[in-house]
Amino acid sequence: MVFESLSEKLQNALGKLKGKGKLSEKDVDMAMREVRLALLEADVNFKVVKDFVKRVKSRAVGAEVMESLTPGQQVIKIVNEELTNLMGEKEEKLNLSPTPPTVILMCGLQGAGKTTTSGKLAYNLKKQNKRPLLVACDVYRPAAIKQLEVVGERVGVPVFSMGDKNSPVDIAKAAMEYGKKNNNDYIIIDTAGRLHIDEELMGELQNIHGAVSPDDVLLVVDAMTGQDAVNVAETFNDKLEISGIILTKLDGDARGGAALSIRAVTGKPIKFVGMGEKMDQLEPFHPDRMASRILGMGDVLSLIEKAQASIDEKKALELEKKIRSQQFTLDDFLDQLDQMKNLGPLDELIGMIPGINSKAIKDLNVDEKEIVRIQAIIQSMTPEERENPSIIDSSRRKRIAMGSGTNVQDVNRLLKQFKETRKMMKRFGDMEKTMKKKGKFGFPFF
Repeated sequence: MVFESLSEKLQNALGKLKGKGKLSEKDVDMAMREVRLALLEADVNFKVVKDFVKRVKSRAVGAEVMESLTPGQQVIKIVNEELTNLMGEKEEKLNLSPTPPTVILMCGLQGAGKTTTSGKLAYNLKKQNKRPLLVACDVYRPAAIKQLEVVGERVGVPVFSMGDKNSPVDIAKAAMEYGKKNNNDYIIIDTAGRLHIDEELMGELQNIHGAVSPDDVLLVVDAMTGQDAVNVAETFNDKLEISGIILTKLDGDARGGAALSIRAVTGKPIKFVGMGEKMDQLEPFHPDRMASRILGMGDVLSLIEKAQASIDEKKALELEKKIRSQQFTLDDFLDQLDQMKNLGPLDELIGMIPGINSKAIKDLNVDEKEIVRIQAIIQSMTPEERENPSIIDSSRRKRIAMGSGTNVQDVNRLLKQFKETRKMMKRFGDMEKTMKKKGKFGFPFF
């Protein structure tokens, strides 16, 4: 889970304040000591930690908290607000050119995921009905151009390339002309990375910058490198004046040092975060939502957005009608499993639900294979069996188990669970009908 280690430690430190009717300065000091240690262990920049703890403490020992009926909750509220401020307060969108195309220059070290991230960004824009163009300006790394072409093909976005014999500056200039002629409203320039920062790399990026005057200069850094990512961002910003940052591999970052330090150190916003390997797993960065997730307050807005993007509205309405009329079948159940898988890893989704702390998620064994097993069992049934499971006798159960690579006990368990689910849906349907009969607005009169 994102920031799992940091989240658990912060929640433990602040949780000790919750039950107290009154807080003393000593209570706040003890909590802040634990918060400081948690942030330092998460590889957050030392100066950032020092300033953060100082701000929280000065607010936490004020009259607003000390005279409150729920002082512990007030301290948590303050920490939440300060974490949000630390990461940038609000979502920062891409800079738009007053006249298309908007030019985005992608930069970063080798291995940060720049080429794949360029493709993800193009896919993100395409979903918004934009016409992005990817530009292959990495003429040094073997197969870099081919990689971008493959990525472009996967997301259905054209790639402008002139091979590896031309200079990156000439390619970028030609891409600008091509993009204008073909009405592309975004031009995403994928530049060469290096294993480390050097003058040659920076000089080339400055030359490309001068030739195309980009609206956004986005630095791609690996979140899991912690303070190294912050140092890279600082150097790039000094030499190139970046306008924003994309943090990749945030889904695997249990600590969170880069995300919590990078804005404070560079003054530049995190605009997007990579939350997985799939092309649709580049997300806008919301500091307020991330702060809430770190403190175990959930992230309902992101959960709703994921659901809206992944769940077919027409299918959802059809399912509602089936539930109301008690016609829910195993085919519908299978369809729901498919849509749930599209939302992302289950432990990540559970982490977005308010009130569930990181320790509870850590101890929860979310077996993704169980969904695959259920799907295999249902897919081994005939259409008639899915429509009417009551016809599934012992011989059919054996056949289904054999076809799905499971055993009869697994089939029996699924059928029992499905039967219980239908019963529960029937009760809800009957309850709703009763409420509508007894009173308007669906509530009975007493």
